Amino acid sequence: MKNNLHPKAIAEAVAILKNQLVLAYPTEAVFGVGCDPDSETAVNRLLELKQRPVEKGLILIAANFEQLTPYINDGVLTPAQREAIFARWPGPVTFVFPAKATTPRWLTGRFDSLAVRVTDHPLVVELCQAYGKPLVSTSANLTTLPPCRTADEVRAQFGDDFPILEGATGGRQNPSEIRDALTGEQFRQG
Repeated sequence: MKNNLHPKAIAEAVAILKNQLVLAYPTEAVFGVGCDPDSETAVNRLLELKQRPVEKGLILIAANFEQLTPYINDGVLTPAQREAIFARWPGPVTFVFPAKATTPRWLTGRFDSLAVRVTDHPLVVELCQAYGKPLVSTSANLTTLPPCRTADEVRAQFGDDFPILEGATGGRQNPSEIRDALTGEQFRQG
């Protein structure tokens, strides 16, 4: 995989995240909106933008599994469960893990778990590596409108001044599959 695909754009995106703002970026299927998962201010901005209740919880997207370990309790996994997860990562499969007790409620919502994904989208991998941690990730769309698949659709829904990391989505038609990390149960088909 190429590194530094868009160094100036990545640096600008990192600056936006450090300023506790929300950013749109391409993922495997649609554009996502995300922010710093450790900033309650940023997450509240994202929730307000999406008109999404905090109780629903959020997804974190990361460049690698190590970026997720501060938030999830992976010590409860059996070797077989771990193998099943890593057989699907990196890729468009989100797994729901038990959350660490220290994981903020603004991420987990009403749950004691957290949905996480190790992405294979090169631009998002590069962004997470440059930022040094995962991002909150939810589809870029206003309530009742379809998810955005292009930067132009993001601008149409969120305005011309909304920060966007330009790039192409991965071309998938469906959002990421969601599964329970412990049981393998499918919550959402991908």
